Amino acid sequence: MSTASMKRTILLIGASRGLGHAMAAEFLQKGWNVVGTVRGGATRTLLHDLAEAHPGRVEIEVLDICEPDQLAALAQRLTGRIFDILFVNAGTTNRDPTQTIGEVSTEDFMHVMLTNALSPMRVVERLAQYVAADGMIGVMSSGQGSVSNNETGQREVYRGSKAALNMFMRSFAARQAGSARAMVLMAPGWVRTELGGPEGRLSIEESVPSLVNVLLARLGTPGLVYVDYQGRTVPW
Repeated sequence: MSTASMKRTILLIGASRGLGHAMAAEFLQKGWNVVGTVRGGATRTLLHDLAEAHPGRVEIEVLDICEPDQLAALAQRLTGRIFDILFVNAGTTNRDPTQTIGEVSTEDFMHVMLTNALSPMRVVERLAQYVAADGMIGVMSSGQGSVSNNETGQREVYRGSKAALNMFMRSFAARQAGSARAMVLMAPGWVRTELGGPEGRLSIEESVPSLVNVLLARLGTPGLVYVDYQGRTVPW
């Protein structure tokens, strides 16, 4: 067996840019192999650059998590594979994040909830079968998904979608009682990305390396946790 084939592998959903791309790069630096997804098959992404820089260690799959047919096709292509970690990175917000819940359009509400809550859980439900029995299932949440910590309002649709994601993941974990898998809802901090905006408190370099270390430290510890990029528990 070759050295490459013995490396641990993460299936990273949403790895073309931002936090997902940075996670892919960090896992590669730590000696892992990466199977990462991008939304557009014809568009070159930063993940393609990583694949060229690390021959044989990066596989690129196409998936728009909001398209069930694409998820079914990916699941079919992955038949027989086993991954050490499945991590789902997805996030969007409404066109005007300052809107209150009473102001947001139905279209915007449904898009944010579909992208941030329903679709990530569809991925988890469909692809969990490809995660090692003692592996990890992780999902990118947000500190703004904490009900307890919400003392200011603002970004209400985004907050609600991440709180819903947390609840759905908790339900999933409850159905997996007795599983040896680690499960993580990750709050990466307010990071300066396209989604987080230029006012974010953290750079990607300040968040992601620590975030990956937290995930790796959780491997082998069964049960669901809701933590931030420094490993601190976030209140539900």
